[in-house]
Amino acid sequence: MTSMIDENLSRLRAHRNNIHRYRRLLKTELTDLERTYVERRLMEEEAAMQALSNSTFPLTLPTKLDATISDSSRR
Repeated sequence: MTSMIDENLSRLRAHRNNIHRYRRLLKTELTDLERTYVERRLMEEEAAMQALSNSTFPLTLPTKLDATISDSSRR
């Protein structure tokens, strides 16, 4: 389990570094073709990072309905 988390953290760092790199590139002079490519890669990296983050650290909060059901079952 720990090695899987370590591997996912490493992948998250790689995505983060790529995102920073692409954002830096967008601040430079680029041709329209280059800018389009970098913007597409940036969106792909952000989506991949979000998906990996969600699968590595799933966060589920109880909805109001879940909380109500849980409270009534305790009584």
